[in-house]
Amino acid sequence: MTAASATASITENLPWWRVGMVWLVLGGPAAVVLACIVTVTIAVKGAEPVLTTQSTEKFSDKPAVQGRNHAATPTAPK
Repeated sequence: MTAASATASITENLPWWRVGMVWLVLGGPAAVVLACIVTVTIAVKGAEPVLTTQSTEKFSDKPAVQGRNHAATPTAPK
């Protein structure tokens, strides 16, 4: 009796849920689906509210714009 035929004869008598290879094949995709559900749940429950007004009503963007413009075109050395 070879090892392949011995394994085949053992697995013939077992129901499918008792075979270890089945859980290896089904476990990977099941873990990915579970991780996806957890990620979507975290993303939906922890989502920031959508801003409907402009941020310039409360704060001025002038310092940021000046800093950006200065970094893009610094003054030439004298």
